Amino acid sequence: MQNDLPIYELYAIRYAMRDANRSEHFIGGDPHDSPMPMDYFVWLARCGDHNVLIDTGFTEVVAARRGRQFLHCPIDTLAALGVAADTVQDIILTHLHYDHSGNFDQFANASFHLQEKELQFATGKYMRHPFMSYSFEVEDVCGIVRMNYKQRVMFHDGDDNLCPGITLHGTGGHSAGLQFVSVHTKRGWVVLASDAAHFYENMDSGRPFTVAYHVGEMLESFDRLCKVAPSHDHIIPGHDPLVMRLYPAVDGFEGRVAQLDVPPVKEPDTADMP
Repeated sequence: MQNDLPIYELYAIRYAMRDANRSEHFIGGDPHDSPMPMDYFVWLARCGDHNVLIDTGFTEVVAARRGRQFLHCPIDTLAALGVAADTVQDIILTHLHYDHSGNFDQFANASFHLQEKELQFATGKYMRHPFMSYSFEVEDVCGIVRMNYKQRVMFHDGDDNLCPGITLHGTGGHSAGLQFVSVHTKRGWVVLASDAAHFYENMDSGRPFTVAYHVGEMLESFDRLCKVAPSHDHIIPGHDPLVMRLYPAVDGFEGRVAQLDVPPVKEPDTADMP
């Protein structure tokens, strides 16, 4: 029964950002090409001594090479929240793009949860095309392959229950094996969209993000997010700076960690977009 499910604390950890314009975030551009910065997050779900990390971010070295502004090492932020890397039992990789799967080797005791088709995609024939491979760091992909040989990667095929209170939803679109995640919290099921919706505005306006393996699947993903979530304000997009304005900061972590297991300050409104 739903009432018997564990209740997870849920946090968005902001670790990097980049300046960008609106035309970079919508296929077909945008007639009002004003600034629209992008944030980079990992997410922590915690219930008792069970720590689940959703994505692992990228390193400072990768940030410098790709022109991203590195704010805080996500592993250091976890430690400051009282979660040492070696206490993380499960890591959900929503996909294997560079900004979601770096730092994986810092988690000595974690199992990694990944859609099988994502690893097939990241090691398959399309990676010979720079247009497709640009979003991946080859050393991260190779590292996950090595983790698989160490029996530390758990593969999923579509929707699956990771454990009571955490559900994986295979969706594709942005990447071939993208998955988003539902977490049971004290305000109900919160849906971490990851890159199924980079910004609220992508989803609300039905305009896909510019990096897409399959545009049709990305559009369908917007509908799936709305179907799975109890309401619009239970959906957390993957890169939207608005998240840090809508949700309260953890004391001492202003601009760095937002608490997602409480309601937003107000209903997300794309009119608030820069």
